[in-house]
Amino acid sequence: MPRVVRVSFRPATRPYLFEVGELDLRRGDRVVAPGAHGLELGTVMTDPQEVPGEEASQLKRIVRKATKGDLRRAEENRAREADALVVAAEKVAEHGLPMKLIRAECTLDGRKMVIHFAAEGRVDFRALVRDLARALHCRVELHQVGVRDEAKLRGGVGPCGRELCCATFLTNFNPVGIKMAKEQDLSLNPQKISGACGRLMCCLAYEYDLYREQKRGLPKLGTRISTPQGEGKVIEINVICGRAVVVLEEGKKLEMTLDELARAHAEGKRARAASEKANKKRGS
Repeated sequence: MPRVVRVSFRPATRPYLFEVGELDLRRGDRVVAPGAHGLELGTVMTDPQEVPGEEASQLKRIVRKATKGDLRRAEENRAREADALVVAAEKVAEHGLPMKLIRAECTLDGRKMVIHFAAEGRVDFRALVRDLARALHCRVELHQVGVRDEAKLRGGVGPCGRELCCATFLTNFNPVGIKMAKEQDLSLNPQKISGACGRLMCCLAYEYDLYREQKRGLPKLGTRISTPQGEGKVIEINVICGRAVVVLEEGKKLEMTLDELARAHAEGKRARAASEKANKKRGS
């Protein structure tokens, strides 16, 4: 059966399936394969696996293992990309276009240069593309990206002190909502829960399912419950530590486990239900 591997062309990007052919490949090998814009240098992310022939027939084939010449050319292209951004910035200024250049990417064979940019609205860059093609002596493609992709392409450090997740390992952007911050009892201050892109931080989704599962059956903050030491109000729930704090009527703080809190909450709900049922019977 045909063998396939997954190849990633850049860090934190979705890997693509390719047919291996007769090549002897292992995870971590550098290869030359057809990308979205032409031949590109990629990294094998998985060991070869056999798949049915009808599945492999739809896949492109890896051209070759990367040679020293390929690696050298890739390094030379990094310098070309930096020069292309300088030239592009000059041309953008000449044309007076409201564009913010982010990154230039050159195909391995040097025939095409893809320049990513950000802008608030649509930009007519047809004249700019023609000027850039003449100045760079290759085909030029301009690609407008949104704020999240801009952060991914630029990279940087988040408020946690680590490199941005989107620039290191996230291959796609999943929906993130304010409900995730509320479920984790985080501050709803936009400055504290927004990432470098200005949108809600992707990491809000990492522990959301855990919090939702652990808080199932627990009362909300501010709920009054009965404890062995008297009535009180829930003022803190720490899912990670598995503890909760209830302030009693006399002001004393009582620490409880989440299991104890859940039982107290359930017993209170049963007591209220029984009381309501008894009141209805008396009323009838």
